[in-house]
Amino acid sequence: MSTVSLRVDDLRVYYRTLRGDVQALDGTTFALDDGEIMGLAGESGSGKSTLSKSLIRLDGRMRYIGGTVELDGCKLPIHDSANMNKHRFREVSIIPQYAMSAMNPTRKIGKMTAELLESRGVTFKTVLPELRRRIELVGLSPDVLNRYPIELSGGMKQRMVMVLSTLLDPSLLIADEVTSALDVSTQRAVAETLVEFRDREFVKSMIVVTHDISLVAQIADSIMVMYAGKLAEKAPTETIVNSPRHPYTQLLISSLPEVGVKYEDKRLAGIPGSPPQLLNPPTGCRFKDRCPMAFDKCEEEPPFVEVAPNHQVACWKAA
Repeated sequence: MSTVSLRVDDLRVYYRTLRGDVQALDGTTFALDDGEIMGLAGESGSGKSTLSKSLIRLDGRMRYIGGTVELDGCKLPIHDSANMNKHRFREVSIIPQYAMSAMNPTRKIGKMTAELLESRGVTFKTVLPELRRRIELVGLSPDVLNRYPIELSGGMKQRMVMVLSTLLDPSLLIADEVTSALDVSTQRAVAETLVEFRDREFVKSMIVVTHDISLVAQIADSIMVMYAGKLAEKAPTETIVNSPRHPYTQLLISSLPEVGVKYEDKRLAGIPGSPPQLLNPPTGCRFKDRCPMAFDKCEEEPPFVEVAPNHQVACWKAA
């Protein structure tokens, strides 16, 4: 029986703006097993990057409203940025969305790495042999430590940031849109490297934030879909791809191109309309105004409930 690595309960995180609070993450509850790679999908503004950043407390504009996050049975102080500092990179780490810009352009990579480690109380020399081993593991030469970031290609920078993010063997790794600025072959290589990091136990479990369900479906054990700050559906990857129950997930999957299918044979279906504003979100189901299956009951908010083993959905028609 698998053990739970991450447990998130009723997490609420808003953003302060001059016009009021944006309710970007509104009552999120889910769990992640040891060894699980979970894809986190949804349109821009769905709350997926807010969820990932709130687990490591990275954005000063965030206003923690409520809820708890437990990692390996210990409660993370995600309401307190200073307190979270001792947990970052050790227990929970992130490959940021713009990882290729994350390295200091004025520092050689080795010097920058030493400064990062020493800020965590780790002596560079003690981890240098393992650092070199992992650099070689991702197909780079240890000579990169003597280079400036500008001397590396986009894919090389991405792999270097992946090594740095996992060097202290965190329990949870958040990979935020790590393939978005890469060409297709490099995307695949980066995705496979994430799986290898899990298999080699450099990390216990992983959340891979993405717009690209088709890519994450190749590496994830499960996929969780978000819409307008709420969870819509979470299930094993095969279930999400082949038999999704939430109308939003169904439309997301139907909008993906199929290999070998010509445009004139099958037109891609988009999702009409746009997500609601989260400054003043609508009552009830937040997808109801775009949903082809909406009915009177959708004026009430559907609970996120289990409809089959390991399959949760927030939809009155799916329950």
